[in-house]
Amino acid sequence: MSVLALLLAGPLQAWGATARFARRTTEHAPTKSGVIGLLAAAQGRQRTDDLSDLAALRFGVRVDQRGTRVRDFQTARHLDTDKPMPVSERFYLADAVFVAAVEGDDALIDDLHRAVRHPVYLPYLGRRSCPPAHPLDLGVHHDKTLEQVLTQEKWHAADWYQRRLRDRPEVALDVLTDAPPGDPGADSLRDLPLSFDPLHRRYALRGVRTATVTVRNPQARSDAPPDHNPVLVFGGE
Repeated sequence: MSVLALLLAGPLQAWGATARFARRTTEHAPTKSGVIGLLAAAQGRQRTDDLSDLAALRFGVRVDQRGTRVRDFQTARHLDTDKPMPVSERFYLADAVFVAAVEGDDALIDDLHRAVRHPVYLPYLGRRSCPPAHPLDLGVHHDKTLEQVLTQEKWHAADWYQRRLRDRPEVALDVLTDAPPGDPGADSLRDLPLSFDPLHRRYALRGVRTATVTVRNPQARSDAPPDHNPVLVFGGE
């Protein structure tokens, strides 16, 4: 088994699990359906193609920088009749950073890695209006589990965000992973993609377990005194 790690960072992201009609919400972290959709698009799959191999991958995400929830209103007109459509209310995550990972068969993970590096369709972070700010590829790990990758990957929050927490040598981050069926400590989310067919989108429930990992803060303030002697400025010893 292998693990593919992805960096999901951009000015805006939107990861809906229950968004319908004129109100489009977002979860506080990337969804499995959203990331599987990104990978399927990178491979060049059509919306009506089979997703069973991708849906079977184990999925996890680490919240490196929570971001800020923002709301937008959008208007549109019907393409054929020019009739105004209802105003839609859309929510986004601004300035958020996540590390996502999928675990599965070596051959499939290697193929997904190639697709991420050379995508057929351009990737986006939940919605087409949300392009990534950095390359997605954080590499493939053939000798680690999903949990190990999400624990050991360096902290990818922005420098300014890390400096805000420079009084902390280590920072605790939330990690959300697929839970096995019947896990009593897991939450449920209708986020397992069965079909992206526009005429009949289908999603099943999946279990989600939340844990916490600790990462090093490279911007942490050092406790050592500065190497400076003010007496030397005046010729003292």
